[in-house]
Amino acid sequence: MPQCLLRVARFKGLDRSEFLDNRQFTGNAFSLFRKAVSILSNNIYISSRFEPGHREHFSESLYPQLATREALANTFCHRNYSIGGSSIGLAVYDDRLEVTSIRVLHYGLTTEDIYFPHELRPWNPLITRTFYLRGFIEEDNGTQKLSDLAVSAGFSKPEIEENNDFVTVRFRRQDPKPSQPQQARLTIHQLKILELLQTKGALPLRGLHAIIGIQVSKRRLRENLTVLKRRKLVKSIGTGR
Repeated sequence: MPQCLLRVARFKGLDRSEFLDNRQFTGNAFSLFRKAVSILSNNIYISSRFEPGHREHFSESLYPQLATREALANTFCHRNYSIGGSSIGLAVYDDRLEVTSIRVLHYGLTTEDIYFPHELRPWNPLITRTFYLRGFIEEDNGTQKLSDLAVSAGFSKPEIEENNDFVTVRFRRQDPKPSQPQQARLTIHQLKILELLQTKGALPLRGLHAIIGIQVSKRRLRENLTVLKRRKLVKSIGTGR
């Protein structure tokens, strides 16, 4: 279908008056999703800096990588494919990153409702199921996960805006702040993991999930542990399952 299209643009400044780059890609949902993630990973994410007393430079993301990936996956699952000439848009400005698709929010939901628990009724259930089986998304509240991933990476909650027949997910650029305390940027689930490990000692993944499994899926638990290990707040001991 000709509307299986991804538009990628880099603008100079804060509006669309001047392009620095403008490209279009066609293909199936898998190839376009991988292309979008690759473009973000290779061209947009990284900011390098030097800190006093260190010779090496530190590289950090300008945008939350897991959260933007989740936003892209949700966009491919929930966009309206019936409109000819439509596309998924990935736009980068000096101060923000926007993911836009032709669709409306689910069944009367508003942008104020979407971050709270709500009935999961995807517009494209077969595509959503396929992305779930491939491991690109989870079958839970993707919007809440999107928010948690951004906050856990030290960024503000993404903005969701509905305008006529399209929806935009907006991430504000947030330059790294080395002085910010590590635990000040953790989600409730990550703080809960730290609390359990501090009180109960070392736990295997299955033991940790048995305690907090009602609150978080096993995949989300692994992602939270990855964030904590990256910040050197927890460590893995031993090998194997």
